[in-house]
Amino acid sequence: MRHTAIDLDVDACTSCVICARECPSWCITINAHHESVPDSDARRPRTVAVLDEFTLDWGLCMYCGMCIESCPFDALSWSDKRVADSTSRTDLVSAWGSDGDR
Repeated sequence: MRHTAIDLDVDACTSCVICARECPSWCITINAHHESVPDSDARRPRTVAVLDEFTLDWGLCMYCGMCIESCPFDALSWSDKRVADSTSRTDLVSAWGSDGDR
């Protein structure tokens, strides 16, 4: 059976980890680091999380869409692409880097 894939807009993702926490099957892993960003309205620089890698394990995913619904920044969406059938565990894992490549 083939399922519709979930796609990530890397530019919209703030690495807030809400999608990973809301996922009932814990198939999302987010790696990020913190950077200081100058803020002209504040006395101190603002600290933001910067996405290093977003990984989705299709072998664990239930395709329920909870991650999409819970994302406050609309970084996740249903895609026209399909998740291919595979017997290889590594083929069932998609990873997006900070450069947006899958």
